[in-house]
Amino acid sequence: MSEHGTSIGFYVMIFLILLVLTGVTVSAAFINLGPLNPILALGIATTKALLVVLFFMHVKGASEKLVKLVVLSAVFFLLILLGLTLSDYATRLWS
Repeated sequence: MSEHGTSIGFYVMIFLILLVLTGVTVSAAFINLGPLNPILALGIATTKALLVVLFFMHVKGASEKLVKLVVLSAVFFLLILLGLTLSDYATRLWS
């Protein structure tokens, strides 16, 4: 950890943010937002995943171009999959 220049307190803060976002996810499951429920849940999950990747997997401080390329391509394909999932969900006929 010393080579990245971050302290234990920083990781505890990120962990607490992840716990708060988990609480928001659980509380949002009990609120009926109609068609916005999956969008909110996916947004929170994506935010939590980005926090884990950026800080706990040390991608934010990585200087290698290959690491950045892999992460950017993963985010690109994640956005494609989320977009296709949401477009399928939005065009279904609910009776």
